[in-house]
Amino acid sequence: MINLAPYFVAAQTNQSNRKGEFYFSWGYNTEWYTHSNVHVDQPELGNNYTFKNIEGHDHKGWNEGLFSKALSIPQYNYRLGYFFNEEKGLAFEINFDHTKFIFSEGPTHLKGTLLGKSVDTSIAFNAANGFFYYLNNGANFLLFNIVKRWSLYKSPNQEIKIDFLGKAGIGPVIPHVENSFFGNKNDPHFQLGGWNIGTEGAIKATFFNFVFLEYTNKLDYARYSHLKIYKGLARQAFGTYEMILNLGITFPRR
Repeated sequence: MINLAPYFVAAQTNQSNRKGEFYFSWGYNTEWYTHSNVHVDQPELGNNYTFKNIEGHDHKGWNEGLFSKALSIPQYNYRLGYFFNEEKGLAFEINFDHTKFIFSEGPTHLKGTLLGKSVDTSIAFNAANGFFYYLNNGANFLLFNIVKRWSLYKSPNQEIKIDFLGKAGIGPVIPHVENSFFGNKNDPHFQLGGWNIGTEGAIKATFFNFVFLEYTNKLDYARYSHLKIYKGLARQAFGTYEMILNLGITFPRR
């Protein structure tokens, strides 16, 4: 009779020696934003008004010649994570999206107080009239995520694995604020400017245990506050639908 005990012992030892799994990925994204309000408060100027129900759009950058510019100029994202429980497929992840939000030009409803007087009117919001509002060097979502993995497919030799990942988390936003209202420009800068909460679902294909491709659909809600503008502050909140494609590497520990 063939003694199979050594094989079972080896398999159990191999499984018990697997302590976790580090991974890192980098990729690019595109976004769609909900309509939102931008509230402006400039006490020194007698201004306290809101741009109502505005539209915003992204600026992909990677569709303008990805290899002709620095990798960090287009809308990029990275993930750094660790599977701390292989049996249950649980991981902790640092999740960063360099997204861009640009206030769309066109007729815009403005309501509130302007130069100490009540206003409720429409203005032509465009750079020629002295108006622009960019989070163009980043709306910048940073999340600390909990990740759950479900296995969908493994090839017979396990050189190809397909998993579904669910992720959810909360964290700060780190916008780069650049704007001009009525011709008054701010000093462009990065700042901690609020918080965001997000959830995403991803299909992850891993090849030869070390390289993976991950496609993600993500929903995020961000609240921006104390955004510095000329002699005042602005605030805004919007929802985002995001599509992401990442290429990554994984490092199982044993």
